[in-house]
Amino acid sequence: MAAVRQLPADGRVLLICHVNPDGDALGSMLGFALGLRRLGVRRLQATFPGPPEVPEPLRGLPGLDLLVPEAEAEPEPDLVICFDAASESRLGELAGRLTGKGTALVLDHHASNRGFGDVNLVDPTAAATSVLAEQLLERLGVPLDAGIAECLYVALSTDTGSFRFDATTPAVHEMAARLLATGIRPGDISRRVFDSRPFGAVRLFGEVLGRARLEPEEAGGQGLVWTYATLDDLARHEQRPYVLEALIDPVRCTAEADVSCVVKQTAPAVWAVSLRSKGATDVSRVAVALGGGGHRLAAGFTGRGTVDEVVERIRTQLRAFDPESDADQQG
Repeated sequence: MAAVRQLPADGRVLLICHVNPDGDALGSMLGFALGLRRLGVRRLQATFPGPPEVPEPLRGLPGLDLLVPEAEAEPEPDLVICFDAASESRLGELAGRLTGKGTALVLDHHASNRGFGDVNLVDPTAAATSVLAEQLLERLGVPLDAGIAECLYVALSTDTGSFRFDATTPAVHEMAARLLATGIRPGDISRRVFDSRPFGAVRLFGEVLGRARLEPEEAGGQGLVWTYATLDDLARHEQRPYVLEALIDPVRCTAEADVSCVVKQTAPAVWAVSLRSKGATDVSRVAVALGGGGHRLAAGFTGRGTVDEVVERIRTQLRAFDPESDADQQG
């Protein structure tokens, strides 16, 4: 990749991923950062917008020493590389780094990404952004080591739901095999990332799941199930916001609903909304219409107002689309 290979010896590289980074965003970014370090890049930083807090399940990732708060990020990098962000809005104030004097390279796999960098490596068919990161590292001649592999494995496994989602192709398993061949321990990684949470989070989940609502007539009769969590819920159980990211999984298990939704309060009258579909509904259409983005089966957006107002907007968008027509288009 010319943008990387032509860096001067003292070239400044800034890696950015989206706000509230998940496993794919952070894992892809740190895995690639470790690869650049192996290439000899010395002036290297990684960052993301918002509070510089890494979710507890991801605090064991290699390469965390490269992270800096956004306020300390290089203001005029020679190369900016953006990971797993479908739009500039997901980068907050860091989006301005993409329009500086340096080259902006974007790696992403969201279908809603329309290209906002100088060089866009965007593949909606990729199971995770880590797939593109590994491919680019291979093109740069960077061999996998255990540190790089652990980051990319966390990224790949989180975005495929521990290899349970439809995006899990033979190529995904082949990539996982290459990563495992470095000697990383998948059992230890899975326990840390997927199967460990504070007891307070368990109690919080029970409360929030207890208020879930099933609306079988929505989504063209395919069903909608939704719930919500407030800042007061988090405070009452003494939990950090990251614990709510896993809440969509038990909600989406509802047999009577194709579409599942979790509405998470992030500020007064501001909500982060996660949407999932089992296949009959393209939830990315809903998210894009409401200012967000994502994939056909997994998407999200930021909603404003009361929780009832946010959910009513989701219902309205679901009614605007014909789930059976969506399925036919995918056939």
